[in-house]
Amino acid sequence: MSQPLFIAFVMFALVMFFTPGPNNIMLLSSGLTYGFRRTLPHMAGITIGFAFMVAAVGLGLGTIFIAYPMLQTVLKYAGAAYLIYLAAVIAMAGPAASGQDNQRGPMTFWGAAMFQWVNAKGWVMVIGTITAYAAIAAFPWNIMIQTGVSLVMGTVSTVAWALFGSALRPLLTSERAVRAFNIVMAVLLLASLYPVFMDA
Repeated sequence: MSQPLFIAFVMFALVMFFTPGPNNIMLLSSGLTYGFRRTLPHMAGITIGFAFMVAAVGLGLGTIFIAYPMLQTVLKYAGAAYLIYLAAVIAMAGPAASGQDNQRGPMTFWGAAMFQWVNAKGWVMVIGTITAYAAIAAFPWNIMIQTGVSLVMGTVSTVAWALFGSALRPLLTSERAVRAFNIVMAVLLLASLYPVFMDA
């Protein structure tokens, strides 16, 4: 294994996993609105779903996108449409009252895992990981290392962002404050679409 390249890859992963993006903004909002415990499936879906995506693309799924570039375009715009929908849901979310089982809850494990395939920042991370750091080790060990690092970084990042959101709960006690916060998060989520449309 190339140690300098591994260190560079870890630094890349730190920046990409911990900077604001659709996943982290949604976790922050979910932590505030639903609390840390109810956000756990969402966190697990992001972490496992993204690591699976790295493994799948690294082990050959990327060739499908090379053969059918239109598929990546379709996924990109489907992801943009879904993010706009999620931004609207977040903007309208108020605090979750206890005992309201019929209220819309946080994103499910499978919803969060599937979202990774239409997440523009996720694709940037996967392509950067697979291409720029392929020489980290011989194939398929390089993919295993990249997948393992993604699992660790994803776990730490999702926990940090969800905890940050849930830590805001005692500070944002009124329904108005929670709604205002969620509107700001929805605007940031929409702002994360900027690279998608600039690349069009």
